[in-house]
Amino acid sequence: MTSVVTGGAGYIGGHLVDHLIENGEDVISIDDYSSGSYVNEKAQNIKLDLRIAYPTIPKEAIIYHLAANPDVKTSMENIYEHFERDVKVTLNVMEMARKYDAKMVIFFSSSTVYGEGKIPTTEFDEIKPISNYGLFKVLGEEILKFYTRNYGIRGISLRLANITGGRISHGVVIDFIKKLRKNKEVLEILGNGKQSKSYLYITDLLSAVDVIVKYFKGLYDTFNIGNDDWVTVDEIARIVEEEMGLSPKHVYVDAGEGRGWKGDVRFMLLDTSKIKSFGWLPKYSSAQAIRLAVRDALDKV
Repeated sequence: MTSVVTGGAGYIGGHLVDHLIENGEDVISIDDYSSGSYVNEKAQNIKLDLRIAYPTIPKEAIIYHLAANPDVKTSMENIYEHFERDVKVTLNVMEMARKYDAKMVIFFSSSTVYGEGKIPTTEFDEIKPISNYGLFKVLGEEILKFYTRNYGIRGISLRLANITGGRISHGVVIDFIKKLRKNKEVLEILGNGKQSKSYLYITDLLSAVDVIVKYFKGLYDTFNIGNDDWVTVDEIARIVEEEMGLSPKHVYVDAGEGRGWKGDVRFMLLDTSKIKSFGWLPKYSSAQAIRLAVRDALDKV
C-alpha cells in the first residue's frame, strides 16, 4: 500500500513518514520545505508547492494531509498567507485525491476549531474558532466532508490537542528553553501562566493514527485526539526549569484576558471517548509528555 504524506518535512509529518516506513509502507512525502526540512531517504520525496500544483500519485493511496502553516499566532497577522497554505492547499489535495481515486484522506485538524468550548469538549460540541488558524481548519474539514459526500472518498478529520516531543521545532517547550539559554535569570511567559491545555506525546499520536486507520469503517467522521488531563503554562515552566536546573524569575506578558496572544485558547481539554472505543489509550499524561519533550529538545535547541 502507498501512503502519501503532505507536509512530510514538517514536525508531525516527518515523524509520520518515519512511522509508516517502519510499518512497511511505501511512502511519498510532499513538501515545499518552507517551514520544515526533515527528509527520510527511504521515502519518495517530492519538493512541490501544493498551493500551485499537485503530483501524480498511485491509485488508491491513503493520503495523510498535514501540509499547513502550524503557527496559530501568526495566523492572526499573515492572514492571506495562512489561507493559501491551510485552505487552498487542502482543496488541491482533495482534487489530487479525487483524480487518483484515493482510498482515504486523513486530515490533521486541530482542537482550535472549538475555540473556548465547554470542558471537556466532545466532537459534537459547537465549532467556534477564535483564531484564523482554527477557522481555516474548519474550512479544511468542510472541504473534506464535501468531497466524501460528492465523490465517495473516505475521510477522517483528527482534531488534535497540542502534540509535543521528538523533533519538535516550535511551541511553548522550545520557546522556554531558548529564552532560558539566553537569560538564566528571567523567564518571559506569554499570558498569565494559568492557561491550561492538554498535551500528547508524539508516539501516542502515531498509535492513535494506526488505530483509526485499522478500525474506522465509515465514509467520514471526526475524532478528538488528546490526553485525559492538562497542564498550566506555569507548570510547564517549572518542568523546563527542573530539567535545566534553573530557578528564574517569571515575567508575564498578557495580551488581554490572560491570553498569550490574540487568538490564544486559554483552556483546552478534549473528550476522547470516541477513539477510546477503538481501544486506544495514551501512554503518557500531559505532564509526562512535556517532560519527555523537554528532554528530547535539550540536546537539539
